[in-house]
Amino acid sequence: MKIIYNDAAFLVVNKPTSLLTVPGRGPDKQDCLYHRILECFPDALVVHRLDMDTSGLILFARSPEAQRNLSLQFEKREVSKVYIAIVEGVVKEDSGFIDYPLRKDMEQRLPPKHLVDCVRGKKAFTEWKVLERRARTTRVALFPKTGRSHQLRVHMESIGFPIVGDPIYGQPAERLMLHAEGLALHHPSSGERMEFECTAPF
Repeated sequence: MKIIYNDAAFLVVNKPTSLLTVPGRGPDKQDCLYHRILECFPDALVVHRLDMDTSGLILFARSPEAQRNLSLQFEKREVSKVYIAIVEGVVKEDSGFIDYPLRKDMEQRLPPKHLVDCVRGKKAFTEWKVLERRARTTRVALFPKTGRSHQLRVHMESIGFPIVGDPIYGQPAERLMLHAEGLALHHPSSGERMEFECTAPF
């Protein structure tokens, strides 16, 4: 866990892979990023989450006022996010846009799973761009325009390119090759536009 930015309003942290953002159900799921943050910053409040297997930038508010402001920015889609992923297969197109509604798979509870449902799903949008083509994989940048659970993982799998190491939508490996590399938002106090970056470790 590395603190990328810290002031009186909020924190930006680099979350490691294989760590929950918030505690889950049961005593074995209490170790999480939020509990670790509270040890150093007792005033920290949750604003958004990353999947357990996803690493990268995540922010925490340091006051109820900042939490409301940042949460509203997410709701209004004023927060910009950039993810780096390695996907299975060689993507031929240079860029694209995925517009597939998503919902939770009610028939699979553990592990939780989501799927494309054009009738009952909620709107979900992802823009993508190829960064590098390799022999059997492709490195891509992903730009989610909405924040649905498992959105990037389901969207990439839905177009035939699951993210490498995905234990739910692809083939398990040492880790999920998905990292939140960039984050841009307005400072909750000053309104200044701020950008943060944490280079993907793969």
